[in-house]
Amino acid sequence: MSSWPIYGFWNGDEGTQRAVLQGTRGHCFGPAARIAYHGFALPLPERSLIAGIRRRVRPKPAVAAGIGDDCAVLRIPAGREVLVTTDFSLEGVHFRRDWHPPESVGHRCLARGLSDIAAMGGDPVAAFLSLALPPKLPQRWVDHFFDGLLKLAAEFNVTLSGGDTSQSPNGILADIVVLGSVPRGKAILRSGARPGDRIYVTGELGGSTATLSRLDSNPKKNLKPEQFPRHFFPNPRIAVGRILGEKAIASSMIDTSDGLSTDLFHLCQESGFGAEIRQDAVPRASIGKPAHEVDFQFALHGGEDYELLFTARRGTRVPSQIAGVEITEIGYVRRDVRRILLAGKSGSEFKPRGWENFRA
Repeated sequence: MSSWPIYGFWNGDEGTQRAVLQGTRGHCFGPAARIAYHGFALPLPERSLIAGIRRRVRPKPAVAAGIGDDCAVLRIPAGREVLVTTDFSLEGVHFRRDWHPPESVGHRCLARGLSDIAAMGGDPVAAFLSLALPPKLPQRWVDHFFDGLLKLAAEFNVTLSGGDTSQSPNGILADIVVLGSVPRGKAILRSGARPGDRIYVTGELGGSTATLSRLDSNPKKNLKPEQFPRHFFPNPRIAVGRILGEKAIASSMIDTSDGLSTDLFHLCQESGFGAEIRQDAVPRASIGKPAHEVDFQFALHGGEDYELLFTARRGTRVPSQIAGVEITEIGYVRRDVRRILLAGKSGSEFKPRGWENFRA
């Protein structure tokens, strides 16, 4: 990559191209060690891979120069500020090839970044992908990965505008950078909650982690992705986030990528207050066929739902549905500093138990 947030691009250096064709695959570690590599077809050389991607990318006016130069050049309209977010998708950590089809891996990779833009009340503009691939990865896997990523990009009018490619000795590594924009001074921050604010969440919670639990309980049984879309093909709430910002409804907001308990803690930590939520108010997802409601612990602590958790001032009219997505009031903000209580269990305090990197 050349420079990072506003300009970044696929590097065409010859050294990078040679590196893609050299070296041997190292051993996977942790959960990835259980993943079998299927097939022995080398991915395309970098130049051919990028050329194929370039043919499939749909340009938009906001991207003045995209794939083919050392940097991408973006046009940001007057009166708007830039949003920048980045997320890893690592084999053995965020996905397993024997569980997740490549279309799902590509979709989820981009969905992570889009959800961050939604949580700020912004509109996505462009994405940049750095992708490291093992040399024996079948090219068909790479093609289907981009099928999933570019389909979601087209749905939200996002242009894949650059990135980087390299060889990985230990599985697939994808880093997505998503740029968006928001009206100046209107980004919805985590720090805006105040005592008395009501707490709301979009959609339903726990579906993704409950699906992951099923996979983990029977690793050799593949699930049908179409029956478990909340996990395999999550839907970023871009439209909801934009409307919450445009109508000045949300006082603070975060997405539920790490789980309700953890993300509510993040929001309280940044705002400097506590919260109380009602157990019976938390909307629980239903998964599978026949569908059944997930356990409350999945809804409370499970991550990767990519719903929006937000607060609104007491007295603010919050619709029960925005852009076709259900909105549920689940609690309120308290003066207690960073204490989170669960009503329905004698007001007992609970700790965040969602996703957290490096936690023992």
